Amino acid sequence: MGVGKDGEPTENFQLGMELHAKYTLFCEGCRGHLGRQLNEHFKLGKDADPQVYGIGIKELWEIDPAKHKPGLVIHTAGWPLEKDTYGGSFLYHTENNQVMVGFVVGLAYQNPYLSPFEEFQRYKTHPAIRKYLEGGKRVSYGARAMTAGGLMSLPKLVFPGGALVGDDAGFLNAARIKGSHAAIKTGMLAAEAAFDAVQAGRQSDELAAYPEAFKQSWLYTELHKARNFKQWMSKGLYLGTLMVGVEQKLLGGNVPWTLHHQHRDHEMLKPASQCKPIEYPKPDGKLTFDRLSSVFISNTNHEENQPAHLTLKDATVPVGINLKTYAGPEARFCPAGVYEFVKVDSDEDRLQINAQNCVHCKTCDIKDPTQNIVWVTPEGGGGPNYPNM
Repeated sequence: MGVGKDGEPTENFQLGMELHAKYTLFCEGCRGHLGRQLNEHFKLGKDADPQVYGIGIKELWEIDPAKHKPGLVIHTAGWPLEKDTYGGSFLYHTENNQVMVGFVVGLAYQNPYLSPFEEFQRYKTHPAIRKYLEGGKRVSYGARAMTAGGLMSLPKLVFPGGALVGDDAGFLNAARIKGSHAAIKTGMLAAEAAFDAVQAGRQSDELAAYPEAFKQSWLYTELHKARNFKQWMSKGLYLGTLMVGVEQKLLGGNVPWTLHHQHRDHEMLKPASQCKPIEYPKPDGKLTFDRLSSVFISNTNHEENQPAHLTLKDATVPVGINLKTYAGPEARFCPAGVYEFVKVDSDEDRLQINAQNCVHCKTCDIKDPTQNIVWVTPEGGGGPNYPNM
């Protein structure tokens, strides 16, 4: 706490804590800052498929009580995305005349002109969704990446002195868009393995009992049945829907074949010259909105006098490669208006990073085609504040 933009301590400086433990469980959620480094350092994913991701954008609305149907759940796939781009939505009627509405876009999309945020805004204009939201009030907004690779993309879960738990490892059932139950279960399994190890006088070794217990659990069975979901959906809406239906509804997930991911999401963008720009409609401020008004109701805040937590390995890459080859996709894949290409006095372009807007979704860290953006942890307490989300 209290480090200034220049990297020097300010009058509010507080020394960070060092945690010395016999075992450390990492539970940071999708694309965890430390989990990513642990994956790289210990090469935990070397025997697994590449991890793939989606970005989920979500709003909380208060709607007309006459339209509210407690318990109603609506899931959709496809529209308004093109048929070769994976995506889908959810709309949940919750308590107090509120609904949660969200849209997920697979980050393996190929067109650099695509904007997940704008696709979500378009989705809300569909008659089946509009009818619930019109006349209502948007209460909150947020965005978060989610792991979607499933069972085949799980890295090795343990390493000397620690383990990955929940979505830090990739425990999410993408077919159901559900991961909380998996985080709870893997947390329990890792805790039990650590408890037994400490009781036996061990420390700092690999908790082999944790992955072994996972393989014997109901969670493994569930994820095994859903192991091909994202792989099929990446082959297009119609073939994907057909095959997921055959596997899940007809055969109950008990199939003899397993599909594999071959590429990471950041490798999938095509050069802008090979793609068609997408014209998105202007927001109306009632049903559809812009990024900045959305960030405002996410209650995002960062201490401004701190080192930027959105870092670049090479400051020349955004303009020299990303803008030149891919039309600056970071200005579109970010759902918070963090990345902006602006003209300087010499009429040249530069990338402006509005780190104050960041909602910690991690999409930039995942989708940047050159892997030049690295998301690091900002000062403690900073970021979005999501009530009831």
